[in-house]
Amino acid sequence: MWLPGVLTAAAATLVAWGIHTLVPAVPLLTAAVALGILVGQIPAVRPALTGILAPGLSVASKQFMRLGIVLLGLKLSLVDIAGLGWVTIATTVAVVLLTFAGTFWLGRAFKLPGHQPLLIATGFSICGASAIGAMSSVVRAKDEETATPIALVTLCGTLAIAVLPALWHPLGLTAVQFGHWVGAGVHDVGQVVATAQIAGSAALAVAIVVKLTRVLMLAPIVAVASVLERQKHAVLVGAGTASITDGAAKRPPIVPLFVAGFIAAVLVRTLLPVPEVALDVADTLQTALLGMALFGLGAAVQLGELARTGGRALAVGLLSWALIAALALGAVQLA
Repeated sequence: MWLPGVLTAAAATLVAWGIHTLVPAVPLLTAAVALGILVGQIPAVRPALTGILAPGLSVASKQFMRLGIVLLGLKLSLVDIAGLGWVTIATTVAVVLLTFAGTFWLGRAFKLPGHQPLLIATGFSICGASAIGAMSSVVRAKDEETATPIALVTLCGTLAIAVLPALWHPLGLTAVQFGHWVGAGVHDVGQVVATAQIAGSAALAVAIVVKLTRVLMLAPIVAVASVLERQKHAVLVGAGTASITDGAAKRPPIVPLFVAGFIAAVLVRTLLPVPEVALDVADTLQTALLGMALFGLGAAVQLGELARTGGRALAVGLLSWALIAALALGAVQLA
């Protein structure tokens, strides 16, 4: 039952790879989620997306997302992160935490429904649509709750590719400072690469390490969300609004398996001499899995509904985008 949807997601990822090859400034994962959003707006395709393709797209957006997050850990070496220096590390972590808290507060202040404040905060502060997918699977967010954050983080991350380079010289930043700013302030890893490479290889190297330091924050933040979700179900059971069996079935583990796998992959990359060919294969597989997952998530976005109900969410997204850009710039000045 899941094969048609998985094959469709795979074909869409190949198309996204072709787009990225033709236009390198467009990150592959951004192209994948944008393609999913585009396909999801075609009336003739909607019955297939909600019918025969639905089981496979669900597998892609959930299981493939988790596997991709695990493999993402192989990009992270704690040695490289330590090389940034304690000031850069501390300010990067502070940017993540302040952006997360600020965005979550904005989401609540603008009265966004359900898990949207949490998902937007996760995506904007850590690593874009991938982080939203990871958090969504832990808190068991509904598709309609996930769709708006995915659309917002894709929109704002794409805007960053155009806006940040235009501000590089007016702000008086060196190439390395620009790379630091991009790594600390742009959402998705692919968007960071597309933005920072404009300033050269030194800027790109700094941007990637700073960005991956932010990605490392995914593990503790998702783990904390998992614990809080368990506590919420325990309260529901205690209040008699859910049975013990139902609560146990719905409660996520204290540390989700894919988060444990992500941490294990980071430790493997840090402590063991992993061959370059193995890292290349893992990188290709990780990109393919996340591309398929993000296509599946994008296909659930309904722009018509967003246009009618997403004004407040758009305001939160733009404010969060400005917040992380400002905080990241401050971190650059401190470093």
